[in-house]
Amino acid sequence: MADYKQTVTKSEQEGVASDGTEVTSQTKRVRTEAAPDSRAMITNAIWFIVGLFEVILGLRFIFKILGANPTSGFIHFLYSVSGFLSAPFDNIFGVRAAATQEGVLVFEPSILVAMLVYLLIGWGIVKLLNLNHPADTV
Repeated sequence: MADYKQTVTKSEQEGVASDGTEVTSQTKRVRTEAAPDSRAMITNAIWFIVGLFEVILGLRFIFKILGANPTSGFIHFLYSVSGFLSAPFDNIFGVRAAATQEGVLVFEPSILVAMLVYLLIGWGIVKLLNLNHPADTV
């Protein structure tokens, strides 16, 4: 459960009203905010990293299947970064390519396997992190 931090501000004012009676005014402001929960921050960081991996690999899959020009600067950068992530899975399946006029269309099912494995690893780490906190699991 999240820890909460409260800030209490009190003020008192005394004075005399126009009819001559004494007036006392008191105000109390309470501000409540959740203190940072380290487990939630780590969980969010893990899901952010997994999401980043999924987006990078998903873009690689889309551009490969559409036959994007690998000499283009962005595509070359994307293939370099995503190649590091997909390398452990590259030899699982044979790669099928179909030649077209624009380039080479490549269907790499190993990228889909990589996306699934990274998703399962992230999910497993989050579940392990929240093992002793069943009510707060994400």
